[in-house]
Amino acid sequence: MTQEDAQKRKAPSPVKTKLDPQSPRPRRDLAPARIADLLDRLAKAQPNAECALVHRNAWELLVATILSAQCTDKRVNLVTPDLFRAFPTPAAMAQASLPELEELVRTTGFFRAKSKSIQGAGKVITEQFGGEVPRTLAQLITVPGAARKTANVVLGVAYGLAEGVVVDTHVQRLSKRLGLTRHDDPKKIERDLMRIIPRNRWIAFSHELILHGRAICVARKPRCAECPLETTCWAPDKTWRSH
Repeated sequence: MTQEDAQKRKAPSPVKTKLDPQSPRPRRDLAPARIADLLDRLAKAQPNAECALVHRNAWELLVATILSAQCTDKRVNLVTPDLFRAFPTPAAMAQASLPELEELVRTTGFFRAKSKSIQGAGKVITEQFGGEVPRTLAQLITVPGAARKTANVVLGVAYGLAEGVVVDTHVQRLSKRLGLTRHDDPKKIERDLMRIIPRNRWIAFSHELILHGRAICVARKPRCAECPLETTCWAPDKTWRSH
């Protein structure tokens, strides 16, 4: 046996280690070329992606988004016409009684809490912001019912301002499946997405990913064979794979 053969026999075998969830993500997941390709595919797959909540102005969008918590957009769209007919402005909503509001929004779920939020939103916007929905994240999150996700929806859709990335349940789920984040906390997910998604794509990206999650990458049984992102996705629970 030669000296070279002896060294090969003594060489230790590679040690396989389990990936630490907090360790850096695989480089291929966040490679700029892959992110650009993913965004291009999403845009082509969902060319008309937009907010599904029917609204005519920032105020109506704010209220509709508050009502959409734990509720489908379709249900909210059935409720808001009567709600806005009765209380069309922040000032009118501020003067509404809680029993009146509760009856109108009952079918959206959590109707008591939501009624307090939209009534409170009306009061704050009327008294502190002159009846106009604020145009900054810092101001908007002081409005009752307007947490960061809601504020990002209103700023992005109503005003075209990219202050952050909307992280709803679909964005949260698909971002993890696509390897864009390893976190479960929406705030941490948003920070990850803001680092890797160009700012001029923040608004459209969320709408596209939400529609993709509803139509193709559904939670219970993703339709991977039909997915335009399949070749750039390494989710372990894929229902079909080409690689």
